[in-house]
Amino acid sequence: MQLFKSETHFNFMGRIKAAVTFSIILILIGLGSIAVSGGLKFGIDFAGGTLIQLQFKSPPDIEVIRDGLKTIGLGESTIQEFGSKRDILIRVQRSEEKLEAVGSMVRKSLMGKFNVDEITVERVEMVGPKVGHDLREKALLSILYAIIGIVIYISWRFEVQYAIAAIIALIHDVLVTMGAFSIFDKEFTLVIVAAFLTIIGYSLNDTIVVFDRIRENLRRKGKSSISEVINTSINQTLSRTLLTSGTTLLVVIALFVFGGEIIHDFSFALLVGVFIGTYSSIFIASVFLVYWDSRKTAHR
Repeated sequence: MQLFKSETHFNFMGRIKAAVTFSIILILIGLGSIAVSGGLKFGIDFAGGTLIQLQFKSPPDIEVIRDGLKTIGLGESTIQEFGSKRDILIRVQRSEEKLEAVGSMVRKSLMGKFNVDEITVERVEMVGPKVGHDLREKALLSILYAIIGIVIYISWRFEVQYAIAAIIALIHDVLVTMGAFSIFDKEFTLVIVAAFLTIIGYSLNDTIVVFDRIRENLRRKGKSSISEVINTSINQTLSRTLLTSGTTLLVVIALFVFGGEIIHDFSFALLVGVFIGTYSSIFIASVFLVYWDSRKTAHR
């Protein structure tokens, strides 16, 4: 299936400087946001602590909830709406109580403020600080191992310059998505690590399709420059890239809008990642190939 009736001739390589400048600005804004915020906003998976989700029959006043929690020493907890105004999420940095007792304590502390049948404890989750640290470490290692595996695979299937180009594009995608999470004050959890690994796989698949076509065209390039070959290759795969990304984005947008609060941050990560992964496959991954070829030419 072709999106365009005839072959396109867009000059992608002629916009390399603008694309690289745009990417650098995006990454700097994201890193600046992370620095100003004091790091990523880790969820309970990584930071440790206790999470309690309550559901009320009618929207409650958060300040009334906070006053009630002061009676059990949880008045300084983070309290926020979770999806609907009737669902409340309470985050506590630590709790010495058993998991089963925490929900009951919170419910009893609010009984003087609300009728007992108005409050339902939906879930209680607890993660110790050591477990949170271990999970953070394993999450980072999973991303690192994925990148190492990608380097080995692409170096074997193509050449080392293609592997470096792919890694640059993947690091670009991860940094931009992390920056978006910081800017929009989203939590970084284990689910988001899964989203990042999905983004890496999706972006790599798109990049390999372009690389395959570049390699084919380089074998019969004649007097064409590397920039011309890359331009031709991207144009030849453009329909496939846009159709794949477009259909994927439609699904991700549906998840983001209708999927509910539980997968909202996951679908947000995919939304940013699929969009920026498509962009990097066209512009960022190819930049290093042009640079590599210019260095080889200069040393001849």
